Amino acid sequence: MSTAFIILGGIILVGLSGYATYLLLQLKQQRQRQQAELAEREAKANAKRAQVLGDIRYIATAMLEDRCEMSEGVLRIGRLFEMLSLSERVAPEFPMLFKHFELIKAHPIMEARQALPKQQRMKLDFVRMKSEAELAHGINDEMKKLAHYQLRPTH
Repeated sequence: MSTAFIILGGIILVGLSGYATYLLLQLKQQRQRQQAELAEREAKANAKRAQVLGDIRYIATAMLEDRCEMSEGVLRIGRLFEMLSLSERVAPEFPMLFKHFELIKAHPIMEARQALPKQQRMKLDFVRMKSEAELAHGINDEMKKLAHYQLRPTH
């Protein structure tokens, strides 16, 4: 009888150790999948960030070559930095750009602008043009830096 219990105990022990090994292998595979998925997400995010930074450089170059109006370029660049959640990080590097951006970002565009009364449109245009005149030189200098901008690592 005791031999039977020993054999039964050995079979149970072998079964449990086999099951534990199986679970450990499953856990290892799950971790590998998670790491691969994380690496893929990071690669996609880095590619998207690089594309958007390329767009920012392109707009800055277009502004320098007078192919893009100043306020339109500032608005586009500001929105792209917001999309990347980098506005607060890069604002100290480009204070004139963000000063003008903060002033004009709430201005309506396209159909919303056309729907405004003429007087209100003229007031908004005056504010925008005054800011452009005051900040033009600084923004132009910042566009020269932005045309070749590379995001520095945070650590």
